[in-house]
Amino acid sequence: MFDSVRLRMTIWYVGALSVILVVFSVAVFLFARRTLYERVDTNLSSMLDAISASLKQKAETGEIGTEDPARALQELDRPNLAVAIFDAQGKMLAEHVAAGGIHVRLPASGIASGQARSIYSLEEQNSESDDSCRGSIGIVQTPSAAYKIVVNQSLEPVNDQLDLLQDILYLAVPGTLILAAIGGWFLARRSLQPLAAMSMRAERISADNLEERLPIGNSRDELGRLAAAFNGLLARLANSVAQQRQFMTDASHELRTPLSVIRTTSSVMLDRKVRGEGEYREALTIIEQQSRRLSRIVEDMFLLARADAGHPSLQITYFYLDELMEETVRAAAVLASQKEVDLAVRSLPEASFRGDEGLLRQMIWNLLDNAIKFTAEGGRVCIALVRQDSNYMISVADTGSGITPEVQSHIFERFYRADQARSRPAAIRQGGAGLGLPIARWIAQVHGGRLELRVSTEAGSTFDVVLPLAPNPVPQA
Repeated sequence: MFDSVRLRMTIWYVGALSVILVVFSVAVFLFARRTLYERVDTNLSSMLDAISASLKQKAETGEIGTEDPARALQELDRPNLAVAIFDAQGKMLAEHVAAGGIHVRLPASGIASGQARSIYSLEEQNSESDDSCRGSIGIVQTPSAAYKIVVNQSLEPVNDQLDLLQDILYLAVPGTLILAAIGGWFLARRSLQPLAAMSMRAERISADNLEERLPIGNSRDELGRLAAAFNGLLARLANSVAQQRQFMTDASHELRTPLSVIRTTSSVMLDRKVRGEGEYREALTIIEQQSRRLSRIVEDMFLLARADAGHPSLQITYFYLDELMEETVRAAAVLASQKEVDLAVRSLPEASFRGDEGLLRQMIWNLLDNAIKFTAEGGRVCIALVRQDSNYMISVADTGSGITPEVQSHIFERFYRADQARSRPAAIRQGGAGLGLPIARWIAQVHGGRLELRVSTEAGSTFDVVLPLAPNPVPQA
């Protein structure tokens, strides 16, 4: 039951409110008690002042005598107060009895006190009597004698008011908490209703219906922002799943072609028991070419899979970028010579660099291979390295037929076939799997740089790689 957010919210709300109400009730009760007692003490003090003033006046006029204390009390018009006057030895000289026949009660220590005034309280003598009182003792010194005045006021009216306030608080606090619990329960239920609706909708969403979205009641509150964030997550997830499905479809298509060629070639060779050496050599050559292509596709897919998983496993070392480019150009010159394409190097200044030498070699090779592949016989491919401020820029330009504008935005997509991006003779329609440029771009990005198509016209295309001098590669897994 306590797994319910609504119940926990209600319990926390009622718990916090109960603490506030209890503290508030105790504070109100203590304040009321203090105020009532201060009022009683004020009445006692005013009565002491009045009697003291009367006795002093009579002493100054010479009218005071043995009967004067009694006459002073007879002049009182305070039926709720009990007053007694004692001499210095503690003998009662006069007493005024309060309404209800309540006499003056003295404290347990008597009236012997060295203080000019003192306050005391007395509880009820038994459960049946209502004689709890608060008293004040004052000493009056006149020229002729010294007197001790004791004034009492019953505390029953005060206690009755405090008991009434206590009863009200005893009923009000639990009643308020009950109403707060009921109201909090329904408010929490209403507040969390959109969350329950989102939960029910989310339970129905699977990989087959990622296009569904959570309902958004109020886009400006917390639940609305949560639903919007979750819908954004669903959109990204749907896009990722679509890319994965497309990746699997394209990968299956790319892998099926070399496998089909290998299987067909093998079947044709096995149809007849005896074949010539030339036929076997030709068949094995086809199988070897398709196997090499198949291996390259698998290696590229494995590299991209590691990149997608966030584990590129970089081997960071210090090396010279110009030397790496020279080695790659010498290897690519073999391909260029087979197609009678001129491979030229414009500028390769000394360039120290820190990064993954193997990945950068593959990036440059992919760009050169792509440029040579789409350049017709007699064409030209140029590669250059220049330093611009805090970056190195590698440029690979070819004199191919160019990339049409409508497909330029797709050339860095995985498995996007080069045949769709270039217009080229049928003799050179031997495009790869469409992973060269995506891998090259990823290698540039993982080294803190970028790869972009600078220009592409009918006169050729130019790709630029920008690498920072002090790159911040992805850390090795």
